[in-house]
Amino acid sequence: MGKGVKAAVIGGVFAVMVGGAGYGAYNVVSTVNGDSADAARTGPPSAEEVEKASAEFFAAWEKGDPRRAASLTNASAAATRLLTDYAEEARIKDVSVTPGARTGRTVPYTVRAKVSFGGVTKPLTYRSKLTVVRGETTGRALVDWQPSVVHPELKKGDTLVTEESVTPPIEAVDRDGKVLTKAKYPSLGPVLDTLREKYGEQAGGEPGVELVVRHASAEVADTPLLTLTEGEPGTLRTTLSAGVQKAAERAVKEFDESSVVALKPSTGEVLAVANHRADGFNAAFQGRVAPGSTMKIITAAMLIDNGVTSMNEAAPCPDTAVWQGQVFKNLTGMEPNESATLANSFLRSCNTAFIKLVDEKPLTDASLTEEAQERFGLGRDDWKTGIVSFDGSVPASGGPDRAANAIGQGQVQMNPLNMASVTATAVTGTFRQPYLVSPDLDDREIATAKGLSPDTFAQLKQMMRLTATEGTGAKAMAGLSGDIGAKTGSAEVDGQKTSNSWFTGFRGDLAAAAMTEEGGHGGDAAGPIVADVLRAGG
Repeated sequence: MGKGVKAAVIGGVFAVMVGGAGYGAYNVVSTVNGDSADAARTGPPSAEEVEKASAEFFAAWEKGDPRRAASLTNASAAATRLLTDYAEEARIKDVSVTPGARTGRTVPYTVRAKVSFGGVTKPLTYRSKLTVVRGETTGRALVDWQPSVVHPELKKGDTLVTEESVTPPIEAVDRDGKVLTKAKYPSLGPVLDTLREKYGEQAGGEPGVELVVRHASAEVADTPLLTLTEGEPGTLRTTLSAGVQKAAERAVKEFDESSVVALKPSTGEVLAVANHRADGFNAAFQGRVAPGSTMKIITAAMLIDNGVTSMNEAAPCPDTAVWQGQVFKNLTGMEPNESATLANSFLRSCNTAFIKLVDEKPLTDASLTEEAQERFGLGRDDWKTGIVSFDGSVPASGGPDRAANAIGQGQVQMNPLNMASVTATAVTGTFRQPYLVSPDLDDREIATAKGLSPDTFAQLKQMMRLTATEGTGAKAMAGLSGDIGAKTGSAEVDGQKTSNSWFTGFRGDLAAAAMTEEGGHGGDAAGPIVADVLRAGG
């Protein structure tokens, strides 16, 4: 059985006779002045059409007539399936829909209904909205079909099911025993659902009966909507810190499409994971995007480990650098410095300095990959954090991508979890695989890597300190006390007008990394997020 609930796969496909009795009159528009009765209307639906189409759809929905309701949409087959399952699999009845004030072609509404199973009935209330569009072939005013028309939590391929849960509920607690709930920590919703699915039985609870959203993706746990019969929750201890989590959730809300992860470098324990995204995706753990100049932490380690240079040795920063026919530039306004050291080029985030060094002997196309895998534990697909996560990717690349990879572009892919781990390795010298649930709970094997030599991590930590106090990270990190360090990054992405903002930093035994899509320079959006999280952990 699939995720979360014992129930048959949702089915119930009805054949829809387009143009059948009861609504054929809407297929054509007749006029009294002799115009053709077959002339279809064009242009956006009028206010009258919007109100009429939505009212007829609501009426059919309330009557429990999925075929009739579906015929009033622009995707009758998909609508029939979901509306049928709404009654039969989700066991929702006595539906009452109350429209709100129309805005243009969009009508908000409140749904009140009842969910019944095994002799137990509970009320269900929620709000959603629909939009009315012009049918492409018929010219009719139709409901633009989206799964969210039925329930706002539904996305393409999702379904609603009411049955006895296979997985018992959990009471997730933080490292100090404080209860973590979706209501108090909304960003943790998908994480808590996944933890329940994976560890509900180990936590020792008893299942109840629930209405849930069963998601199309096998990697996404069911989302509970209504509990009909309470189960007995088992207690699941996580590594999270309620205080740091609260700060993380507050910080990401300041910038759209943002994600952040905080962890404890001395142990690898994840202290916070937060996302503020329209799609609800856990990009903090599962994102796969170029990390920009935060990648220079790994590149600098590669240069030091291979004897190419060191923090106090030469790393000239010219205006441009050419690698196999491709010209690389620095950020607009950066002054060249032909006498720069690696530390100076690192704290200013000079692209050309790193590009000019990637062809030095004994470096090869695979050197950056080997550094990432062997020293930082990245890109081997062996992390077991307790929930689904991506371990980063640094493929061996030739041609221009070899140079682009060195500055976090090209084929390199990371997420905030990866970059927080990179910072933790850089400032301790030891790779400790991040985790959200103790491996002792399920005896899973944690990934290992060689880590860094004392000399290399000492240099990396000092360069990050300089970046936080007098380099590109100074503005964001201003006001933070204690031992602090940082690295900024901005990553160009095809199709975006503005670069993604990246920032990673540490303060004492706390490391954090953040990414904001189209957030600009690293210090503009991701920087303040990381600084707020580090401040909370002090």
